[in-house]
Amino acid sequence: MKLHLIDGTYELFRSHFGAPPRKSPDGREVGATVGFVRSLAMLVATPGVTHVACAFDHVVESFRNDLYPGYKTGEGVEKSLLDQFPLAEQVVAAMGIVAWPMVEFEADDALATAAARFADQRGVEQVVICSPDKDLAQAVRGARVVCWDRRRDIVLDEDGVVAKFGVRPPSIPDWLALVGDAADGFPGIPGWGAKSAAAVLARFEHLEAIPEDPGALGLPPARAARLAESFAARREEALLYRRLAVLRDDVPLEEEPADLEWRGPGPEFDALCAKLGDEALATRVAALRRASTA
Repeated sequence: MKLHLIDGTYELFRSHFGAPPRKSPDGREVGATVGFVRSLAMLVATPGVTHVACAFDHVVESFRNDLYPGYKTGEGVEKSLLDQFPLAEQVVAAMGIVAWPMVEFEADDALATAAARFADQRGVEQVVICSPDKDLAQAVRGARVVCWDRRRDIVLDEDGVVAKFGVRPPSIPDWLALVGDAADGFPGIPGWGAKSAAAVLARFEHLEAIPEDPGALGLPPARAARLAESFAARREEALLYRRLAVLRDDVPLEEEPADLEWRGPGPEFDALCAKLGDEALATRVAALRRASTA
């Protein structure tokens, strides 16, 4: 079996900005939820997609906000989108897809935990993390755990991660620490860009192994001297940023791979679709289940 793990937070944001606004019969904005669930219906209709789970940031803040005050929060996110997270979680679960709403951890931590825990279990052929989020590239392992950008239909295995970022998956948190991650709210180390970080980490892999001697970096002397000086002055900052970037693999998920099998919507799905004002969606999902069991 292949396990498809969905980044629900990314998908809701994508639907919010990519689909037209839509009001439910009671006047609530539900466009992101409807667009997301329609996208999930397309996914489970794809041949070979049988076992699915979806992780959400139930709240935007996590344990990382206690580590770094500048870490991302819900500030600036439209209320009409934030209000749809509990609704989307409810609809996804009613659709029969395992939902992991995260509070202390983040959705990415749940996806990384599932990938690490399930990849080598009996019967699991491959774990497909459905997200283009660069943080999740660290969870890639050979061709057994891959990331799939569904919108652009791009799959990144380990060779793909190296081709895209210049480093292997275990070095992605170190790379992010040097380069920064605007989406997560940490700036990186001044002077270090994507190419510089890749060139150095391709040789030394982790921050602790970066030598103090600029001449050992393998870069042009003037550039190496500037980078070494900046890194030396902010080494502790870099280690903190890496701690923020490292995804956890110890999220307490209750399910085993077999529990992720999609067996169709539950009895409450029709009523929820009616509340969304999209009864056709309920009919479509029910038809997908009948087709998959025919």
